[in-house]
Amino acid sequence: MDDALIDDDTLSAERRSLLPGEGFFVPRSIDRVREETEAEETLTGADTVIVADPDADGLACVALIREAVGEAALLGAGPHDFERALDRVAEHGEPGLALYVCDLSPDSVESIAEPLAAVTETADAVRWFDHHQWAEDVAAAVRGAGVDLTVGDSETDCSADVARRQLGIEFSEHLVDLVAATRDHDLWIREDPRSDDLADYAYWADPAEYVETIREHGADLPQDVREYLAERRVRKEDLIERAVGRAEIVAVGDYDVGVTYGRCSQNEVAEALREQGADAAVIVKPAGSASIRGTETFQRCHEVAGRVNGGGHPKAAGCKPAVYDDMLDYAHHWTTRGAVTKQVILDAFREVVETDDA
Repeated sequence: MDDALIDDDTLSAERRSLLPGEGFFVPRSIDRVREETEAEETLTGADTVIVADPDADGLACVALIREAVGEAALLGAGPHDFERALDRVAEHGEPGLALYVCDLSPDSVESIAEPLAAVTETADAVRWFDHHQWAEDVAAAVRGAGVDLTVGDSETDCSADVARRQLGIEFSEHLVDLVAATRDHDLWIREDPRSDDLADYAYWADPAEYVETIREHGADLPQDVREYLAERRVRKEDLIERAVGRAEIVAVGDYDVGVTYGRCSQNEVAEALREQGADAAVIVKPAGSASIRGTETFQRCHEVAGRVNGGGHPKAAGCKPAVYDDMLDYAHHWTTRGAVTKQVILDAFREVVETDDA
């Protein structure tokens, strides 16, 4: 494939907003070879390991753990691949290591059973800090494997809140402030303007760089980082405006749901749709996933996402409907601006609303 076909710097702004990023077009098998090599290098000789979602909340947990226990190796893992990260810890980790898992929750007992059994044979201790919605049988299975699991209230806690309470030390004021700012973004409270800076910096920066920066500065990012964010936001704002511009409002029962498509920052798009009167927002991404955001009038996003291969919180959830069998399905997705995925998620909204009415 000609690199120019997927190069963000050569694509027009409109086409860039309709297509996934360059990483999408790298075969997963190649990514896994690279990830396997990097994981082995990271884990070799490490006495303490953290498997965490590399977003602002997960990386805040990493900063707190390193502050509490000293150096710890980090394996970043998203909600759909962290079981593989546990397998890598079991395979490459040092016997007797201490393992922390942060800001991640399994979908089912079946998905976690094998990797958990493997990793608990390697690790002497496993502690798990999270704040997502957990099914009771999944939590029981994790605890039954010998894991010290703590799940916070998803409406009031981010995972960093849980880590701060459970680590058992008195953190410095700037790290306590960091947790509060992280919570502001992760729970979509949006009262602290610094929280958007944290979220963007975590998304754009290397995780190691982000962790070291927030350990030193907390939520008050240094001037050079703020200048870097300002430069990156020129393109970000353009993508947000395009996604908002192509949105439509769909009535689902008594609710107005804003639905759009595009590569963009979902929280800002959802906020713009809320200001236009939407009770909830669906932002479908070119890579196939979707973000679902609620408001005070709709707080069942996790129920909607749960019906389409996802999960999350009452006012913030994510999913990736199982509608992509091959590249022709993705081609249809891009050229129709997510028509099938939009319809599947709206159907899930209707099911949730009808269940509530019944």
